[in-house]
Amino acid sequence: MAGPGADNTITDVQGLGVGNAHDEAVQSGVTVVLPERPAVAAVDVRGGGPGTRDTEALDPSCLVERVDAICLSGGSVFGLDAAGGVVSRLAARGRGLRIREFRVPIVPSAIIFDLVNGGNKDWGETPPYRRLGGEAFDNVARRFALGRAGAGFGAMAGRVRGGLGSASMIDGDLQVGALVVANPVGAVTMPGEDVYWAWPFERDGEFGARPPSGRPVTDIAEIPGESRLGANTTLAVVATNVTLDKAQAKRVAIMAHDGLARAIRPLHTAFDGDTVFALSTCMRDMEEEAAFAVSRIGMMAADCLSRAVARAVHEAARG
Repeated sequence: MAGPGADNTITDVQGLGVGNAHDEAVQSGVTVVLPERPAVAAVDVRGGGPGTRDTEALDPSCLVERVDAICLSGGSVFGLDAAGGVVSRLAARGRGLRIREFRVPIVPSAIIFDLVNGGNKDWGETPPYRRLGGEAFDNVARRFALGRAGAGFGAMAGRVRGGLGSASMIDGDLQVGALVVANPVGAVTMPGEDVYWAWPFERDGEFGARPPSGRPVTDIAEIPGESRLGANTTLAVVATNVTLDKAQAKRVAIMAHDGLARAIRPLHTAFDGDTVFALSTCMRDMEEEAAFAVSRIGMMAADCLSRAVARAVHEAARG
């Protein structure tokens, strides 16, 4: 029977590790998703205000087939420096796309906006994100912190604290997982109730869900008044151990956005840069007709992502 993996995180997908680093004074951080070996990757960007690096290389028509890591960061445009720290670590270890005598690490990345969360951003000409990217790489492990951790350290989710969340689903040999940095302008709970939009998808009490009261839900498209308009974005990575090509991974990333839409309302606004990466660690051959397999993986990834959003907020509130 299908259910969450041993750790109920994206690292239940064979061949993946995650590392976090944050700066308490700055109130921001970085998260790195690191495959043991280069992984097939794709990306789908739906938000109106994205901030990304090297995502165009993931288009199925482009040369690059696999990535060495994915980097998620706070810090808005300054946070794009975090990928440089990861690239340096990978290059020092001889990892990257071989081009003649050189190795070029491929590290697509994306950022959230957390500059106005009260932390000290007076860093002059030396933002901390390249350093944090290297530290996050050094911290990569199977087990990692959720909530106020990594790229989610300074996040907000509408009117409540956001954070880093993760969830997994295992069905026999099929492994699917999701990681999210929840920092949306929209709400993760129903108007007037302390009930997660994602409550129907909870597994094994992972975020303390309870059902709604039963009264009609109104104002479902209301942007919470406490939201920091223009200071938002939700980032995610979904992954599977099944071998996919770039076009198939792209379809999984597209489908996974549905999981965000079930957990956050409204989503994909002009104020958000919502971005979902999809990874295949290629540890298991596809054993069924390709279109069916990709659709099933996409469905599972979407459900994991809904759960991960609620876990992000739940764990942030606890810590």
